[in-house]
This record gives sequence, C-alpha cells and structure tokens, in this order.
Amino acid sequence: GRGRRGYSSAGAAEFLHRSIVPTMHYQRSLPRLPVPRLEDTIMRYLNAQKPLLNDDQFRKTEELAHAFEKGIGRELHEQLVAQDNQNKHTSYITGPWFDMYLKAREPVVLNFNAFMSFNPDPKPEYNDQLTRATNMTVSAVRFMKTFRAGLLEPEVFHLNPEKSDTEVFKKIIRFVPSSVSWFGAYLVNAYPLDMSQYFRLFNSTRLPKLEKDELYTDEKAKHLLVLRNGNFYVFDVIDRDGNMLKPSEIQAHLKYILSDNSPAPAFPLGYLSSENRDTWASLRKNLLDNGNEEALQKVDSALFCLSLDDFPIKDFVHLSHTMLHGDGANRWYDKSFNLIITKDGTAGINFEHSWGDGVAVLRFQNEVFKDSTKSPAISPQSQPASVDSSKAVQKLDFKLNDALKAGITKAKQKFDAAVESLSVNMIQFQEGGKDLLKQKKVSPDAVAQLAFQMAFLRQYDQTVATYESCSTAAFKHGRTETIRPASVHTKKCSEAFVKELSKHSTEELQKLIVECSKYHGRLTKEAAMGQGFDRHLFGLRYLALSKGLALPEFYQDQAYARLNHNILSTSTLVSPAVQLGGFGPVVSDGFGLGYQVQDDWIGCNVSSYPTRNGEEFLQCIYKSLEDIFNVLKGKKIGS
Repeated sequence: GRGRRGYSSAGAAEFLHRSIVPTMHYQRSLPRLPVPRLEDTIMRYLNAQKPLLNDDQFRKTEELAHAFEKGIGRELHEQLVAQDNQNKHTSYITGPWFDMYLKAREPVVLNFNAFMSFNPDPKPEYNDQLTRATNMTVSAVRFMKTFRAGLLEPEVFHLNPEKSDTEVFKKIIRFVPSSVSWFGAYLVNAYPLDMSQYFRLFNSTRLPKLEKDELYTDEKAKHLLVLRNGNFYVFDVIDRDGNMLKPSEIQAHLKYILSDNSPAPAFPLGYLSSENRDTWASLRKNLLDNGNEEALQKVDSALFCLSLDDFPIKDFVHLSHTMLHGDGANRWYDKSFNLIITKDGTAGINFEHSWGDGVAVLRFQNEVFKDSTKSPAISPQSQPASVDSSKAVQKLDFKLNDALKAGITKAKQKFDAAVESLSVNMIQFQEGGKDLLKQKKVSPDAVAQLAFQMAFLRQYDQTVATYESCSTAAFKHGRTETIRPASVHTKKCSEAFVKELSKHSTEELQKLIVECSKYHGRLTKEAAMGQGFDRHLFGLRYLALSKGLALPEFYQDQAYARLNHNILSTSTLVSPAVQLGGFGPVVSDGFGLGYQVQDDWIGCNVSSYPTRNGEEFLQCIYKSLEDIFNVLKGKKIGS
C-alpha cells in the first residue's frame, strides 16, 4: 500500500513498491536453456512438415532430414553443444537471435515492431490527454527507479499461487542465496523468469549501422523525449540527486508542449526511423556530419519516447493503425518503446523487438497501468506547478542539408505507400470463451489455433506454415520458441468440419477436437521447456554459416524455406492492462494475427496486405469458432 512506498522530499512516491525479495534474486540460479537432442528436433521438424507436403515432397524432405541427422547436422550439433557448455552465463540462442534481428535490413515499423494498447482508465475523467500522459510518465519513471533500485518484485510464474505468492514464502526465500534460490521457488511450483532484458526498456535505442545495427543504452541520461506534431522536445524528469521531478512539474512541461503552436516541420525527422536500415544508416551518418550530434544523442539516450497525438481514436481499427504505425512523423520507431497517448487519452505502446520480447514489455505495461490508475500522481483537478517550462523544455532543432531533405521526402513516400497497403480487421466472438472451453476440458489456445487452421482451409483450401510464439523466459537468457499449430491433427479435424461434415457424427467431431487439444497442449509444453525444433535448427544453421561452411543441403530444401515462410503468424496475450495487441504480417502474402481468449469471449485482430483478404479470413474464423463451440455443446451443425 501507500505506506510502504518511498517518498522523496517532494512528497511524491518514488517507487511502485518495495519488494522484500530483490529483483534479480533468482537470475543467477535460473536453469539454462537446453539444446534439444538432434533426433528429437528432426522428429519434431518432420511432424511440422507432414501437413504441409504431399507424399512425394515429404519423402524427399524426410531423406534430407535423416541424412542431415547422421552427417553434417550431427557435427554441427556437437559443436553447438560444446560451445554452449563453454558459455554457461547465457543461452545458445542469445547471440544468433540478436544477430538475426540486428542484421535484418527491412524497416522496423510494420515488419518487427509490435503494439499493445492500454485499457482506458476506469475513471473516465482521468482519460484526459494531459492527465493520463502525466500519470503514465510518472508511473513509468517509478517503474524505472524501482527496477534499478532492485525493489521491483521478481517476475515469477506461479503454478500454485496460494503456496508461493505469499508473504511467508517471500520472507523465507529472500534469505536463500542467489546461487540456489531458483530451487527454493521450484519446490513450491513457482518458476522465476529471466529478467535480463528489462534494463533495455529505458534510455535505449536501436542505432542503424551498415550491415548490422547496434543496441545503445545510456543509463546516466535523465531526460524524456516527447514528440508532438512531428516536433521533438526534451526535458529532465530526474534531478541531480536521482529523484523524480514533482508530478506537477512534469504536468506543467507536458502542458507547455501540448499548447506549443509551432508548425509541424516541413521535413519531419521521424520518418527516417521507418526506412530500410542501410539507407537510414547512411542518412544518420550524414545527420551526424551535419552538426546534429548533440540533438541525436538526446533522442538516443532519452528515458523513452512519449508520443502525443493530436486526434481522438475513432474505433478499434483506427486504434490498431495508430499504435502499429501512426503517421510516421510523430514516432521514433528505433526507441526501445514509444508510449503513445492520443487526444482522447487512449494509450498504447509500440516497441522495437530486437532488444526484448513481449514478456518484459507486458510486465512494464501491467505495472504502469496498475500504478497510474490505482495511485495516480495527479488528478484532473490538479494545477500544474508554476515553473518556467520555456526554460526547462528544449525543442530540438535539426540542421538539414538537401540530401537529408530528399532522404526524408523519400522515406515519407515509402512509409505512406507501405501503410496504404496494410489492412487491419478485427472481430469479437461473443458466444463463449475460456470458461466454457475449460468446462469441456479442451485447451482454449488450442481451440483458437484450430479455428485459424479451419478458417484458412475454408478460405484458401490449403494448410500453410503457421507460427505461434512461446516465451522461454523460464530459462537464463531465454527468448522465444515456436509452437507449430498446423499439424496432421488440425488438418484432419479442419477437413472434417469444412469438407465432409455429413460423414461425421457430433461425437466423432468432438473426438477430433479433443485430439487437437491434446497435441497442441503437448507442443506448447515442449516449446515452453525449450523443446521445440525451430531455434535449434536456426542455431545449427547460424553456426554453419559463421564457420564459413557451405550451407548444408537440408537448409536448401524448398520445404524448409516454405516452413519458414510463415503465412499465419500468431501471438496471444491476456492482461488486465491491455485492450488489444497486434503486429504486421511477417511475409507479404501472410496474416499477422493477434488474439485473446477471455472468460466469455474471443478477440482477433488481423493485419494483411492486398494479396490476402483479412475481413473474409475473420468471417471464416468466426464460422469456425461457432462450429467448434456448437459441437462441444453437443449440437448438430449444418454446413
């Protein structure tokens, strides 16, 4: 509660809470991400290929896979294991994964950055833009200070919260040395999660460099970057002693920025961060050579980027577009995250993906939402401090030569064209959710994924490569593993529903759903335990290339390429703080599918480019969910 929070002389709480267990207490003793056995990986790989190939294709892929397993694959695997044993401080995927993100040359916006939007403040008058921007900024700074002081509660996944999420347990575990603390938690069925990504939430940015970008963090910087109308402003939110500015002063500075009527710049710099990475790297060098070093340093080192948009949100589709890409001028896509707040107080986060995964961002978002709604720093009636904001707030000025102006103009054209071609659609299925599915003893996630397979079959008459991300944060420096939801089971079940309904009784259809649910549950458990196949095969391929070897034949198989051309890219999250999340398709002929299974409804948010029809896809998903729910309820369904 309020009493346990740290107060500065200014009287405002400096911390979210004071955890009695230090934030990083479990980090040292986290288990290491396992390198799966090669034969398991090959078996899982072939299982994922089976539904995508005809018999001839599968036979060829199987031959290549077994040859790889006996030959070069075995050698690479042994080298990977040896290398892993020499790097016990990290995981085998860390290096290759950072590299994969940082060497990618596509623009980060639409291709990599994802968004999650906040629920509105339950108190309507607190959704005013200035009030919410102030409260969320204060809560974000509190989060940063709490984390850096080691007072943030460690991130723990509780399988049995009654036993492990208790004061008693915390009082005991804090005296267990860090080197073995993980085992103490494990004994009560609690799984501490890796928190090595968290420090990159703040004062961090992705710097464009030729061939491979760099992640940059400067924890000494004390200022916030604010974007409004394409203009860049900075002001300190932390004083010399490391204390947070009074909320009323932060409010005054934000009010000053919101009432500044400077025109939008003719050449908004923000567009540069939406460019191809090599193009942007050259332009950035030009910016530095042209006397903008200090201004860029301010942008790169800022605590985070607060983007204030001058328009209200019309509907969920408009919300998705705004948070996923916005107008290009009022974002800095390279920052670890942009906190976006629109005219009507709608808030969201757009985050760069190379430094971290959804888990860290979601924890930040949950804490900021809880703190800004339950312990808001200011109220709508609060008066801003009478400080001279014109002195405290600095508007950044960029010196642009003709080449830079041309670069910005071209970036804007490319950005506008990309955004123009992106469609976002969404549905809410209101006829049931988690509660009913659990009652029928099937996995909610499995049912959602089955509906996607069924829908794609109905719309395009095929089964395609499908990706579902799963966090491996239960391991030291874990990132993600892929769940492959398209299986022989989902294919069989989908074909029964879509093509041969009349041949099956309701009971048979129920059996098929249960079969899918069991198999999906197994895949999910394996992935979470680091026992998928995608990261392992990726690591072996990376090793071969880094050793300058010729790419093994296994990786030159068309089927391998097709499996990694993920037409359905899916990701789910459910949180009290988040209204919806989404991302762009990962291939030009794909769907980007964010979804959530709530207690009594299911929401889907789909993005696509012109070669695919997202609206029709969602109608097919709706129909599939309806059919599955009816069958589970024992109703006969018509085609």
